[in-house]
Amino acid sequence: MNRTISSSPHIHQPGSSTKNIMWSVSVALTPAALWGVYVFGARALLVLIVSIASSVIVEYLLGRIDGIKELKESTVTDGSAFLTGLLIGMNMSPSVPLFIPVLASAFAMFVVKWIFGGLGSNWMNPALAGRVFVFFSFSSAMSRFAVPRTLAGLMPDTIGSATPLSYVKTSIVGGVSGLGATGVMQQGGYPFTSFAGSVAHTLGISPYAVDAFFGNIGGCIGEVSAFLLILGAIYLLYRKIITWQIPVTYLVSFAILTFIFSGIRSGLGLFHGEVLTQLFSGGLILGAFFMATDMVTSPITSKGQIIFGIGCGFFTFLFRYFGSLSESVSLAIILMNITVPTIDRYIMPVKFGQTKVKTVKERA
Repeated sequence: MNRTISSSPHIHQPGSSTKNIMWSVSVALTPAALWGVYVFGARALLVLIVSIASSVIVEYLLGRIDGIKELKESTVTDGSAFLTGLLIGMNMSPSVPLFIPVLASAFAMFVVKWIFGGLGSNWMNPALAGRVFVFFSFSSAMSRFAVPRTLAGLMPDTIGSATPLSYVKTSIVGGVSGLGATGVMQQGGYPFTSFAGSVAHTLGISPYAVDAFFGNIGGCIGEVSAFLLILGAIYLLYRKIITWQIPVTYLVSFAILTFIFSGIRSGLGLFHGEVLTQLFSGGLILGAFFMATDMVTSPITSKGQIIFGIGCGFFTFLFRYFGSLSESVSLAIILMNITVPTIDRYIMPVKFGQTKVKTVKERA
């Protein structure tokens, strides 16, 4: 009888295979991706297709390399390359030149994933690394955004290519002070939908927060609708594919720091930060639920994941408000990816059957 010797775990939860997880995450991302295609048009769909196709093709070509052929052929259909390409496409502006998502996908699959040993061995999220690589290589092209169709005709040409985050940051750097994010945008004539105006009037919140929540803002293809991303995240939480520790601590720590300190940069002082618009704008929701939770590049323990999430929130706040970039989710997560081995080293779970030996002082 042939027997196979393998490492633990030997008992697997149904539906916990790599293939099942990868395709489930892709399904959870689909509503937000489709909304991006709806508001930005066919060009957004083309960017997504090119990103996904590039990742899958690079994965396939790497699998054809002699000596590692058998190992990598199976990974083409496990969904990991498709998911990486989908995330890269969702992190792209709909107007980006098509060679950029191709380069981002190739960098993610070859440099970040396969050079370090393939799926499960990469030390940072491949999609984030690919996005950061092209962002710093082609900053101008990566910083031009299209007007969503829900604001077509309302957006002045002078702010047509700016996201809410970049518009507020540019205005404050340009000398606008004494106003929060909503005040800065209203003063500059940044538009919002009539629906957002009605909801904001009823609830007493910023109309820009409402538009950011439902996806009526400029930005990357897959990050504009916080609502649909949260629905996808709920599906993953229900399936236990992700846990609450990283996204909740990430968002809560960012929100607390924003409320306390973000008013400083605009001259409002402490405890005057606007939280909702900042939470729903940019790639924060996408990063917190779908990239910071990457099981390969995040801590293995619950305590470690909480530390990881708080660190992501801290660095996102620090870079977004006091750095040169208006958006910094990718950098914050990658920076915390670097700390994961250290977190896992010092946050070790107690082994089954092992008890802590009390010192003389503790017994007393």
